[in-house]
Amino acid sequence: MDLNAICAASPYLSGLIFAAEDFALDLSLTRTPSLTEFLYARSAICIAARAFNLPSTIDLVCTSYKGSDGLKTLEEECIGGRGLGFNGKQCIHPSQVEVVQRAFTPDEKEVEWAMRVCIADEKAAASGRGAWTLDGKMIDAPVSGKAKTVVSKAERCGFDVNAIRDKWKDQEPE
Repeated sequence: MDLNAICAASPYLSGLIFAAEDFALDLSLTRTPSLTEFLYARSAICIAARAFNLPSTIDLVCTSYKGSDGLKTLEEECIGGRGLGFNGKQCIHPSQVEVVQRAFTPDEKEVEWAMRVCIADEKAAASGRGAWTLDGKMIDAPVSGKAKTVVSKAERCGFDVNAIRDKWKDQEPE
């Protein structure tokens, strides 16, 4: 129950994992396709991990893994988990690995947007601007921070971020 104490327990802790089946057993819950019975716990885990700067948050196991329906369920769970703040998912079968990696890797469009923000933000900062606009949307410190995180993750995932930076080098803040 005390996520703060758990997160502060050791300087060697690098993340949290949500064990849904254990949680369901402890609370006498029945797992449903929507996973709403786990929403509070999953959200709390992601928030605590971020509050304590733990880099890893691994979401629950997808118990459906056979055939195209199982992989579709897995993909949907990955998208939901990523939306809550998880950056990975437990796998119970080798067939799940590719789907999970794809779901938690930024796509090319997201990486290009992030690089455009980073380049324009550097130019905005050099001219003393704190907030600015890109594609008609306000960009400020939290948005540029998110963009930097996406670019960093993209680099770790094998994107050629230097080529993307070169492609968008002329991006200006609006």
